[in-house]
Formats: sequence, structure tokens, C-alpha cells
Amino acid sequence: MNFEHTEERRMLAETLDRFVAEQYGFATRDHIAQSTRGFSTELWQRFAELGALGALFGEAEGGFGGDGFDIAVVFESLGRGLVVEPFLGALVVGSAIARAGGSAHRPLLDAVIEGRTVAALAHDEPASHYELANVATTARRSGEGWRLDGAKAVVLQGEQAELYLVSARTAGEQYDEAGLSLFLVPRDTAGLARRGYPRVDGGRAAELTLDNVVLGAEALLGTEGEGFALLEYAVGRGLLALCAESLGAMDAARQATLEYLRTRKQFGVPIGSFQALQHRMAQLLLEIEQARSAVINAAAALDDADRPTRERALSAAKFTIGRVGTLVAEESIQMHGGIGMTWELPLAHYAKRLVMIDHQLGDEDHHLARYIALGTQVAN
Repeated sequence: MNFEHTEERRMLAETLDRFVAEQYGFATRDHIAQSTRGFSTELWQRFAELGALGALFGEAEGGFGGDGFDIAVVFESLGRGLVVEPFLGALVVGSAIARAGGSAHRPLLDAVIEGRTVAALAHDEPASHYELANVATTARRSGEGWRLDGAKAVVLQGEQAELYLVSARTAGEQYDEAGLSLFLVPRDTAGLARRGYPRVDGGRAAELTLDNVVLGAEALLGTEGEGFALLEYAVGRGLLALCAESLGAMDAARQATLEYLRTRKQFGVPIGSFQALQHRMAQLLLEIEQARSAVINAAAALDDADRPTRERALSAAKFTIGRVGTLVAEESIQMHGGIGMTWELPLAHYAKRLVMIDHQLGDEDHHLARYIALGTQVAN
């Protein structure tokens, strides 16, 4: 298998890396991440103009990429710059619309790909603990449409999102895969309330409350009661994106640590000449390369493998990224010493992001258990 990127992907990566380096420096990023909005509308539009959003979707959907490696290229560049703009929501929501939406939904997809609409996934609930089927929010028939009631937790960019993909139960019990449905909910829908707050790794999130939210029939995405497979598909693309983002952040943390080891001196020599630190750095590089291999495997399986193989590859990558990302964060800070904890040093922010990625869409414990369970299903 040839793991080298195509010329188009290399050019896209170089363009994004250059744009992030020139226009998204740490001071700019920190200002955006701590702002009341949580991201920059201006830079979001510029990313869209560069093709960063279009690369996440296929030509039939209005983009020019859409493969697993296209997603990985984009998000690895975003991870190097700690970009906080709402790419993950655009990918997950846009992927669900592209896969199951009808002609009435096409304008929404176009708006997401062009960066005109900020989209957010509203699936997690209080105490749901990463389980995709664990949904207590309900959707009941109301005339020709639907009425939704429930609550959603940790909705990324939920304050500013203009379109939400909301999971709700139309049948079955709380943990059943069957009976799960997906709905597209506009921001200004009556009965939808938001409570926003800052995230520890930058940007913002929100808690959503749905109280007698009335929607039209067109709000249902896909088939009633069969939304689990669609949700799994869209979240799977989000898992790959997070893994690639983590890989980019690891590379940035590794490079910063190497530079520090080469320049910080003790006893008149760079501390990078100390054998103990050399061994720790070498081990760290090996772990990062193992994580890279897991991401490559997941990207290759995203579109071309059967469901169990695809989902196992994604869970294996997320488990590896969670373990190695935490290790990179810990080792990089320890090799920097006390300065590694300071707010002014970008490394501390990379460390926070690496740790928090582990907790998005399932942590390493969750995905290890999921990997084992999927393997048991294959064996049986």
C-alpha cells in the first residue's frame, strides 16, 4: 500500500500550514480562543476560501475530496496550529446531511461547506458516557412534524451554531440502537435554549435544553428510528479528524521540546546532550510514529472497509491517540521543567488540547472496550 499523499493533498497541507503559520500565530490563536465568541468569523471564512472545508467532502456533495486521507491532511494541519474554528461540527453534521439528506437539505449542506453556516453536533447528554445509543431526549409526532424534549451536553461552539444535528429517541428504550432518529434544528427554533461556557483547551461549548421544540417533517434526517447507523458513520469521520488533529499537535509539541533541549543549558552544555533526556525523547518519537501508523490505518479503512473493520480501526486509532497524546503532553512538560506549565508558553496549550482530545467522542478506555467488543462480534 502506498502511504504517500497525492500531489493535491501535499499542496493542500502546505497551503494550510503556511496560512496557519502566517495568519494564526499563537498570540492570535490565544486571543480568539479566549474571546466571548470562541472563534473568528473572519478566519473561518478564509479557511473556507482556501478549500479546507471543501476538502472534507466529495465532488458529488459540493467539495473536492472527502476521503479519509483528505480529512487527515486537513485536521493534522489544524492540530499544528491549535485551530479552534468549528471544523469538527462542519465535518460531522455535513457528513450526515450528505449521506442521508434529500434535495430539500442540499442548501444546508452547501452553506456548511462554504462556511456560511456554523453547524454543531448535539448528541452527548449528561451522564451518557460516550455511548452512541445512550439517548434520553425524545421526539414525538406532532401533526405532520415533531416535538423534541430533552437536554444535550458539551455541544462544541453551541452558542454560535446556526444549525444543530440533534439525536432523539422516537422508539425503544434509552440504550437501544433501534429507535434512534436524527433531526436538523435551526438556531432560532422556539423552545431551544443555550448556556455557553469556555473550554479548558480554548474555544467555547454550550449546554442545550429542548423544551417542547416543534419541528416540521423536513427536520428528520434519514429514516425514522434508523439513525444509529447514520450517527455512527458521521461520528466515525469525526473520530478520524480528532486523531489527525492530535497527531498535528503532537508534532508541534515534539518540535518545541526538541528546540528547548537544544537551547536550554546546564553546566555549560545543552540539556539535550544528557543521555537520559535523549532516551526519553527517542522513546517519545517512537510512540508518535506508532500513533501515526494507527491514524493511517484508520484513514485507509474509513471508506473501503466493512463496518466491523472500519470501526475497529477507528477505535484502535482513538485509543492509541489518547494514550500517546497524554504521554506526549506529560513528557514534553517534564522535559521543559517549570516553564512548561506557564500560560505564556504555547506548549502548555498543546498539552491541554492533547489531553482533551482523548475525552472527545470517547476516551481511550471507552475505545479499548469498543475495540474488544467489535472483535468479539467478528469472531462470532
